[in-house]
Amino acid sequence: MTQQADIGLIGLAVMGQNLVLNMDDNGFTVAVFNRTTSKVDHFVEEEAAGTKVIGTHSIEELVANLKRPRRVMIMVKAGAPVDATIDSLVPLLEAGDIIIDGGNSHFDDSTRRTRDLAEHGILFVGAGVSGGEDGARHGPSIMPGGAPDAWPHVAPILQSIAAKVEDGTPCCDWVGEEGAGHFVKMVHNGIEYGDMQLITEAYDVMRQALGMTPAEMSDVFADWNGGKLESYLIEITAEILAYEDDDGEPMVDKVLDAAGQKGTGKWTAVTALDRGTPLTLIGEAVFSRFLSSLKDERVGASAVLGSTTPSYEGDAAGLVADLAEALYASKIVSYTQGYMLMRAMSEESGWNLAYGPIALMWREGCIIRARFLDDIMRAYEEDPGLANLLLDPFFKEAIKEAEAAWRRVVSTAVSLGIPVPAMSSALAFFDGYRRETLPANLLQAQRDYFGAHTYERVDRPRGEAFHTNWTGEGGDVTAGTYDA
Repeated sequence: MTQQADIGLIGLAVMGQNLVLNMDDNGFTVAVFNRTTSKVDHFVEEEAAGTKVIGTHSIEELVANLKRPRRVMIMVKAGAPVDATIDSLVPLLEAGDIIIDGGNSHFDDSTRRTRDLAEHGILFVGAGVSGGEDGARHGPSIMPGGAPDAWPHVAPILQSIAAKVEDGTPCCDWVGEEGAGHFVKMVHNGIEYGDMQLITEAYDVMRQALGMTPAEMSDVFADWNGGKLESYLIEITAEILAYEDDDGEPMVDKVLDAAGQKGTGKWTAVTALDRGTPLTLIGEAVFSRFLSSLKDERVGASAVLGSTTPSYEGDAAGLVADLAEALYASKIVSYTQGYMLMRAMSEESGWNLAYGPIALMWREGCIIRARFLDDIMRAYEEDPGLANLLLDPFFKEAIKEAEAAWRRVVSTAVSLGIPVPAMSSALAFFDGYRRETLPANLLQAQRDYFGAHTYERVDRPRGEAFHTNWTGEGGDVTAGTYDA
């Protein structure tokens, strides 16, 4: 059989199909396979009609159609389905061939797969792909990591199909070894959870406190999208709020208030907990989705505990203006925490993540694309060793300018009984991070009192452990570990 395809793709769901068409648009011949082979035939005859796409009815046929080194992209459900697909490919591939997982896999799985496939001489790439259906079709953000030797062979394809910034730079570059690509995609999704929660909180304050209609709020979000809050999520929020059902009523009011999730935000929060990183805002965003899913329970609770309709008696226009500032300041904290997690993981794994280029990869094509990312990219270009985004001069001034409005929004929402968990946790993080002294001294004393966990002293060098016999009956035996 003539080996004519530049790349093979397994999994013809929405993302897979659109990536194939994107590759074809960019001059690459793609061989495709799907476990349900009728889907292959339908795709070739319908969506891919008139293209160079090659339909195959088995993995063996797919592999036989590929040029060497063979490149196979997997677009199937994360977890066991990816492993099963890899297991079916390994006997058919040779040393130097490449497997690319473009799904939402956990980064630990990508690290394991990189190592396992290396034993067979096969190169693995875990590529995070963001942008949804439209991004996949017209240019997503792609975050590849894995075996470095694979990059020269996959870069021409991935960078061709990726979104481009204004100067033509692709929103795709090598992230790092092993699971680095899927790790960065996971953090992207965690920040996405945070951004979406912050937007819903601003919406809720306008709706509950000010009684604004969806159409009125649409105008506000459209206006915000013309300034420093410009982003894909702000843009689509304006469009969603303006959309009417067939009966002329706002569609958003007919959507049940129970949010779903695919788990990547939860992964981000768990990863942060495992590494001692205070990812408070993203954690609250995840928990808010959990709370929203308790719809029936919340309906019952409202009857027992009471549910008020808040009314704001102050300056409505002033509150809307404050909301923009609170949203911006909280957004700064969200990205700050995401970058803190990337720094912690980079130091632990030795991946040496490039923070500025990561912001560039998120500038177009992905769900969190925003004007804001230009400032993050600049901050890390000016200071690659920047310990925290809040310490960058631009972000320091930006958050200080927004601080008063931010506090007014949080205090107003709390006084009216409107939950703003992400905005308030962002503010608490900001206040805690800039405090030279926190009340953790009392907390550590408590730990030493009941568990002999020891403590450090302010008048002694860091790293020395001390224990006090607080009751006179505990003795000098300690727990032997201290982690700060």
